[in-house]
Amino acid sequence: MKLLRVGEFGKEKPAALGKDSKIRDLSQHVLDLNPLTLNFETLEKLQKLDLETLPEVSSSTRIGSCIARPGKFLAIGLNYSDHAAETNAEIPKEPILFNKASNCIVGPNDNVILPKLSKKLDWEVEIAFVVGKDTKYISEKDAPNHILGYCMVNDISEREWQIERGGLWDKGKSGDTFGPTGPYLVTKDELEDVQNLSMSLDIDGKRMQTGNTNKMIFNMNFILSYLSNFMSLQPGDIVTTGTPPGVGMGMNPKQFLKVGNKLKINIEHLGEQNSTIVAE
Repeated sequence: MKLLRVGEFGKEKPAALGKDSKIRDLSQHVLDLNPLTLNFETLEKLQKLDLETLPEVSSSTRIGSCIARPGKFLAIGLNYSDHAAETNAEIPKEPILFNKASNCIVGPNDNVILPKLSKKLDWEVEIAFVVGKDTKYISEKDAPNHILGYCMVNDISEREWQIERGGLWDKGKSGDTFGPTGPYLVTKDELEDVQNLSMSLDIDGKRMQTGNTNKMIFNMNFILSYLSNFMSLQPGDIVTTGTPPGVGMGMNPKQFLKVGNKLKINIEHLGEQNSTIVAE
C-alpha cells in the first residue's frame, strides 16, 4: 500500500493511494498514521479494504507528512560511498548516527524555511525506513520482519551549525521544516528491491543529485540490526539512511540554498517532493 496523510497542517487524516491513482479516505478505519497505529496489525486490516469503495479525496488537497509524531527520527550520515568521496571523508567503519527533532517534519510539498541566522543551508535526498514493531537485539536477517515500509526524506542541513559550531550534528539537522517527509509510506511488499532504487534532486530545474540505494555502505537491514543493539525502537520510528553525491557542501565552489529556490526530489516508487525555500 501507499499510505499518506492529507489535509491542513495539524488536521491531516489518513489516506491511501489506490491502484486507480486516486486518494482514498481511511479515516473511518484508522485514526491516524502515528506510533499507535503504524504496526503490522493495522496494515493487515487496511490491506483487506477495497479502496475503490472508500470516499475519494480531491487531488488538490494538501499532502502532509506520511507519519505523525514519531517517537524517534534517527539519521545515518556518510552512508553512500560516492557521497563520502565527494566530501573527502573516510569510509565509516560503523554507521554514523545523529538525531533529527521530530517536530522538524513537514509535508513533501510544504515550504522549507531558511532561518534568519542560516548561512549554509543544504539539501539531501534520502530514503528512510519505518519501524513496524518493537525492536531490540535483532539480527540483520530478521530486520525485514521489523520494517513496515519506506518513505522519502529531504534531510535539510545547516552546514555551519552542523560542522563549524562544535558539539553534535543535531543542531544543524533539526531546524523548523528541516524534514520534508513523504508523500507516501510505501509498504515493503510494493518494492522488489529496496537496495536498488534510483534517486534524484533538482534545484530550479537543474540536476544536483543523482544516485542509487545500491551505493549504500551499510544497507537498511544492517542499520536496523545495528541500532537495535544500542536502543529499542518502536512502531512509527523513522530512520533516514544517508544521501548520494551532489550536495552543496561537496561542490567547488560550495553552493547553498537561497530564498526562492525550488527543489524537486524523486526516489523510484516512493513518489516526488516539491518544495520552495522561503525566508523566516
